[in-house]
Amino acid sequence: MSALPFGQHLIKASAVFLRTELCFALVNRKPVLPGHVLVCPVRVVERFRDLRPEEVADLFKTVQRVADVVERHFQATSLTIAIQDGPEAGQTVKLQKHDREDQETPDKWRTEEEMETEASHLRKHFD
Repeated sequence: MSALPFGQHLIKASAVFLRTELCFALVNRKPVLPGHVLVCPVRVVERFRDLRPEEVADLFKTVQRVADVVERHFQATSLTIAIQDGPEAGQTVKLQKHDREDQETPDKWRTEEEMETEASHLRKHFD
């Protein structure tokens, strides 16, 4: 699997733990809590409303599968599932500001090896 687009970034295959025809799931470089992962459509669109119905269906089926695994793997009892749809919701603009701020404190970011290890552990649940 080659790198996948995520906004202006390319996601290394080592961070991806599940790939369907229309979406992919990856570990987060700076998780808020253990198990903070992302599920994204493969096709890059500006807003949620721009996804085709089959992409929305695959996205939510994948979110459901990932949520089950994440809850079991991290021994959680609850989940937050959110969509950041537009700049004021934290998409793109705020993320770019967040990324710039955190570049000044790189100790807050996980290493590629840490991300690869977590993705590898999660990937086993989908093989």
